[in-house]
Amino acid sequence: MKLERNGACWCGSQKKYKFCHMKMDEKISKFQRDGHIVPTRKIIKNEEQIQGIRESGKVNIAILDYIGEKICAGMSTEEIDRMVVEKTEQFGGIPAPLGFEGYLKSVCTSIDEVVCHGIPSEDRLLKDGDIINVDVSTIYQGYFSDSSRMFCIGNVPDEKRKLVDVTKECVELGLAQVKPWGFLGDMGQAVHDHAKANGYSVVKEIGGHGVGLEFHEDPWISYRTRKGTDMLMVPGMIFTIEPMVNMGSDAIEIDEADGWTVTTKDGLPSAQWEYMVLVTEQGHEVLAY
Repeated sequence: MKLERNGACWCGSQKKYKFCHMKMDEKISKFQRDGHIVPTRKIIKNEEQIQGIRESGKVNIAILDYIGEKICAGMSTEEIDRMVVEKTEQFGGIPAPLGFEGYLKSVCTSIDEVVCHGIPSEDRLLKDGDIINVDVSTIYQGYFSDSSRMFCIGNVPDEKRKLVDVTKECVELGLAQVKPWGFLGDMGQAVHDHAKANGYSVVKEIGGHGVGLEFHEDPWISYRTRKGTDMLMVPGMIFTIEPMVNMGSDAIEIDEADGWTVTTKDGLPSAQWEYMVLVTEQGHEVLAY
């Protein structure tokens, strides 16, 4: 739809179109004419929305900080779930995973060979040598945030600790490629190249996602893409960088009994860090980690 220069911008900012998104729209249209995949307007957040998502991200960070202070061997993953609920409610938030597509817990706790979506349980106790991903997602004042961290429990073997460290390096290298008028493939290749250089594989079937106004939004984010390909990154886009890096094969399987828990097919460990990032005019801003 063509907008009048002096009319209200489509983003809801109440600014005139010519002072808001007109120039950006013109630039996006040029990339589209050149054959590139470009974001829809629904994906691009305005200043008010970004601030709301930023505040939600602060809550998400605080919850993960709290878990990091308490997590230890002997603790059940159900106890982690209870801590997430308690802390989220203290901040006036809501755990986003609870009830999402039928999920019955408020956090995902994925240990060793569990790639993602590990379900908290009283029966699963953390033990010395475990590596665990705690994936926290928060709704705060109507805005969504999402990030996760790896935790090493006690005396973790060197090969598992290296997997955790390299996976974080993958995220950081991908993050360095997040800038306006670049492509998601720039980020994806940086992630994949570093994992592969260290002898690891990256899960194909599960990736990152847009986030902010909903829990999962477009675009879907792959880490098996090539530089210069995939969707154009523009200011106002918010998405997660969360590669799942496997020590062995990239093959995965989903638990048939619970329909959620994803594990490596070869039983070798997997690691994941998740950052929520905003594309800015100058580069990027990490909103949750």
